[in-house]
Amino acid sequence: MKLYTYWRSQAAFRVRIALRLKGIETELEPIDILKGDQFSVAYRALNPEMVVPTLIDDDGTPLVQSLAILEYLDETYPEPPLLPRDIRARAHVRALAYTLVADAHPFVVPRVRKYLEQELHVDEPGRIKWMKHWMDEGLRAVEALLARDPRTGRFCYGEQPTIADICLAAHITSALAFPSYDMTPYPTARRIFDSCMKLDAFAQAHPLKQPDAPRAN
Repeated sequence: MKLYTYWRSQAAFRVRIALRLKGIETELEPIDILKGDQFSVAYRALNPEMVVPTLIDDDGTPLVQSLAILEYLDETYPEPPLLPRDIRARAHVRALAYTLVADAHPFVVPRVRKYLEQELHVDEPGRIKWMKHWMDEGLRAVEALLARDPRTGRFCYGEQPTIADICLAAHITSALAFPSYDMTPYPTARRIFDSCMKLDAFAQAHPLKQPDAPRAN
């Protein structure tokens, strides 16, 4: 398999975690979003939305959208499972994931930040305030769901990571990239994040561990 990725992308981070949890050998192909690699004719042919990630399966089929890729991987490589067997539990785990992926993350991606800057002329402090707001909104909702649910364990659902944990880890990693980001209001989410990052699959998929991440001098 080949994964078109970008070190700082939340969505690509999610897929990297899942591939490592599943133990799937994958070639990483960096796409520099800031330089505009995603707008090349060749990449646009793979992913018409011109975003990352794109996963090329063994038969050459391009797969796009991180959650669709996660569920594809789970159906194709069922062990270890990323979704519970119980149908209500699956809905719960998906709801946690979608709260972050669908209701928070789209507001902070580079193309939105670029639009805020270039079209709406929002200055950098305003853009940072915007991003922190949506980071907080996602975490506020997920914290409430996790804190009240008796199924919350070491991870978002029980004792094994699911797609909810993958999405939570990526979201919090992005939030913590802001200096002095306050996780105090989200103790359950923070505890689960810490559990996730103790796992090799999460730690090795971290943005700063990627080959295209900037290196300290």
